Amino acid sequence: MTITITAFESSPDRGRGLARDMRVRWALEEVGQPYDVRLLSFKAMKEPAHLAVHPFGQIPTYEGGDLALFESGGIILHIAERYGGLLPDDGNARARAISWMFAALSTVEQPIIEYSTVKLLERDESWYDARLPAVEERVRVRLRQLSARLGSADWLDGAFSAGDLLMVHAVQRLTGSGLLDAFPNLGAYIARAEARPAYKRAFAAQLAVFEAARRS
Repeated sequence: MTITITAFESSPDRGRGLARDMRVRWALEEVGQPYDVRLLSFKAMKEPAHLAVHPFGQIPTYEGGDLALFESGGIILHIAERYGGLLPDDGNARARAISWMFAALSTVEQPIIEYSTVKLLERDESWYDARLPAVEERVRVRLRQLSARLGSADWLDGAFSAGDLLMVHAVQRLTGSGLLDAFPNLGAYIARAEARPAYKRAFAAQLAVFEAARRS
C-alpha cells in the first residue's frame, strides 16, 4: 500500500516547517513508513478533486489503499494507531498520549494561531494595539501551564509520543516571537524534538519543496 499525502506546492511558511503537512511527514518518518507527496497549488486545493478528500479545501490529506483522511490530527492518530512507535503499548499511557494530542490541537494551538493571525493580518487595523496584549496573555497562560506540567522531564508523559509531536509543532510557531523566552524548558523541549532523526528527515523534505518552488 502506497501512502500519499498532499502539501502546498508553494508553502506560505517559506520553508520553516510550520505547514501542517510537516507534522504528517514527521509522524510517517517516526514510524518508518515511506510516502509519496502530491503538491497542490492554492487553486487546485479548491477544485472538486481535492474537495472530495478534504471538504474544506486545505492540506494535508492522507490516502492509503481505500482510505482517505483529512485533518492533520486525525491523520496522525490513524498513523499512530496503525503503526508502532507513536503511542505506548500500555492502555492507560496510550489514553494519556491521545489526550495530549487533543490538548495540543484544541487547547494550546488555538491561542497561538490567534496570535499569529493578529501579527500577520491585523497589524494595520485600528484595534491592533489594543488587541495584541490580550492575545499575547492568552498564549502566555497556556505556556505557563504547559511549562509547569513538563517541568524537567524530556517529554510530556514518559517516552516521546504523538502527543509530543503535535505539541511541539504547535508551540514551534512561537519561535522568534519572544514569548518562549520566559520558558527555557519549553525551548529545550522543542530542541529535543528537532534533534530527532525523523524530524530532521521530515523538515528536509518539506524545505526541499520550498527551495524547488523558489528556484522555479
